[in-house]
Amino acid sequence: MNDRILGIAALLLAAFMTWAGWGIEAPFAYEPVGPRAFPLLLALIIGLCGLRLAYKGGNAVDAAIAAAATLVLVEPVSCGLGGDCFAIVWDGKELHGLNSSGVAPAAWNVEYFKRKYGVGADGLAIQPKRGWDAVTVPGVVAGWAALHEKLGKLPFEQLFEPAIEIAERGYAVPPVVAHKWAAAAEELKSQPGYAQAFLPEGRAPKVGEHFRFPDAANTLRRIAESKGRDFYEGELAERIAAFSKECGGAMTLEDLRGYRPEWVKPISKSYRGYELHEIPPNGQGIAALIALGIVERFDMADIPVDSVQSQHIQIEAMKLAFADLYKYVADPRAMQVTPEQMLSDAYLDSRAKLIRLDQATHFEAGRPHAGGTIYLTAADENGMMISFIQSNYMGFGSGVVVPGTGISMQNRGVGFSMDPQSANVVEGGKRPFHTIIPGFLTRGGKPVMSFGVMGGDMQPQGHMQTVVRMIDYHQNPQAACCAPRWKVNRDFTLDIETNMKASTIAGLKDLGHALKSVDDPYMDFGAGQFIWRMSESDNELGYVAASDSRRDGQAVGF
Repeated sequence: MNDRILGIAALLLAAFMTWAGWGIEAPFAYEPVGPRAFPLLLALIIGLCGLRLAYKGGNAVDAAIAAAATLVLVEPVSCGLGGDCFAIVWDGKELHGLNSSGVAPAAWNVEYFKRKYGVGADGLAIQPKRGWDAVTVPGVVAGWAALHEKLGKLPFEQLFEPAIEIAERGYAVPPVVAHKWAAAAEELKSQPGYAQAFLPEGRAPKVGEHFRFPDAANTLRRIAESKGRDFYEGELAERIAAFSKECGGAMTLEDLRGYRPEWVKPISKSYRGYELHEIPPNGQGIAALIALGIVERFDMADIPVDSVQSQHIQIEAMKLAFADLYKYVADPRAMQVTPEQMLSDAYLDSRAKLIRLDQATHFEAGRPHAGGTIYLTAADENGMMISFIQSNYMGFGSGVVVPGTGISMQNRGVGFSMDPQSANVVEGGKRPFHTIIPGFLTRGGKPVMSFGVMGGDMQPQGHMQTVVRMIDYHQNPQAACCAPRWKVNRDFTLDIETNMKASTIAGLKDLGHALKSVDDPYMDFGAGQFIWRMSESDNELGYVAASDSRRDGQAVGF
């Protein structure tokens, strides 16, 4: 029994469908089983995939890979076999970080895009958001294989059995997935391979309609049998490269063969006796560390939770973090400053002093001293914990689907800059700025919480807001997860959830914060999944798990 997981304390299955379940009423009320049935059923299916492996004697990493493989089928809007992934894993003794984001095809550079697409009004090369010229080398399959090779327990091929079965048998499409699917159909129907794969009846599947994905089942078998290498150097790789060439894309077989994920040391910042860990750049996790480092300069515990002043300080700290993030963060080989410089106490002291308690400020980047998404988390009886995230970026990514394979390609190339002066300028073999980030919290070198918050630019903001609530205001993970959120946009305007206190919203307006209307609350405020250890040293005491009410994720354990 020691080799078997007696209880996955939580398999938090991220919001791949949406926050629909409890919120949807009128549009889908005519469905005979009710508006909430399908999203909850799908969450249950995914949870059972992880639990099924637990009974076979797997560990938290095995369960996470199995769930991730299932998610590419049941939430194809947010992730796919042609996506990217990141992970932070506590193996029982130490933390490991995995960066499995893809690199640009070797042929990419600014001149490549100028020749193909011309120059915009800003004088920079035009950058497509969809199609083959938005696709970097997909990293998710290599990421699954790397995680298993280093930390997995079960045979690799067993991990894909639940996903293959679901791909072949199909599932009932839930309400909000159906809504998102339909919303993307018109824009993407002309992208190569998209209609064949995702518009089986010439349209997006309706709510409750049965969707099967046999092409993906065959691909998953090849991935399972080859430990992922077929995707990068076998028949699958050849089909990807051939389709790219057919469509005028730049990706080649050599680009795929040369790709490898990277094991990295997580970067961290202390916060009131805890340490928050993030994947280092090219990801945006450093923004959460910067913001928390600034917030720590204020005595938040003495400021009422959800008050105007509490929210104002956090918002301003996040704006300062984003100002530096967008200027400096890129592939670390191209960055002009290091994460250590951006996180130095002296620099954060200077940035915190810029915050005015009586007025909102539009901040510029500082000068450090030189010297998308689907999230899930799992834990097991032996103390292993994994924080895992994968994504296609925009809905359905590039829109490109390799015919006969079920491989839908991400559009992470959009994360590059076309400005030759930018550290993040597009270049072959380079990783773009990336939005998806897993998080991990420790105290005194011991694991405390594995967590993440999905949703593009919302991710570091969600990390900071929930950590402040749990540590400064002693809220439990579920309360912190469900509390009203705000989001700083790239133009520094502010989105605020409508369930935040009216007096707080009015107070923020009075301080000069510019509020922007929210077109898509599902994507706007993200969704979090959390596993908090009851003891930092005693595995027998188990875990507390939380899953965001904004989505259809679920905490599953036994």
